[in-house]
Amino acid sequence: MSSKLRELVLDCGVSVTRNLYHCYTTRMKLKEILKLTWLPVVGASLCCLSSVVIVLLGLSTVTFASSLADTLYGENKWIFRSVGLLLLVIALVLHFRKKGVCTLDTAKRHQKEIINTVLVSLFAAVAGYIFFLYVVVHYAGVWLDLWA
Repeated sequence: MSSKLRELVLDCGVSVTRNLYHCYTTRMKLKEILKLTWLPVVGASLCCLSSVVIVLLGLSTVTFASSLADTLYGENKWIFRSVGLLLLVIALVLHFRKKGVCTLDTAKRHQKEIINTVLVSLFAAVAGYIFFLYVVVHYAGVWLDLWA
């Protein structure tokens, strides 16, 4: 095997070494998943997180924050969830742009990788949303007596 073939680096970080194709973007590490999903999780959780934050900053009373959380979560939770999904889509687009997937041809070549990344990110975002909103924010609100 020639040294040129060993050092050949193709688009999107794919390198050819000893006739094995290895794409560096196929394995998502935990750090990458967290970088992709933290902002959508926080954005989707703002319906209840905002009440906790304004009480912790001393900007409102517990009664007002509790009624605000009831209004935002009760009537408008789908708006916050939609914002979280939109933020996840934007994060994924920026992630793939940074990895070099800028054209449709490149996207077709890395179709399985893109589908896997989207599914892993979506699962991680949903799991993170459930944990963050229904465990972390809930117990912070219980500690502040915002809700029982």
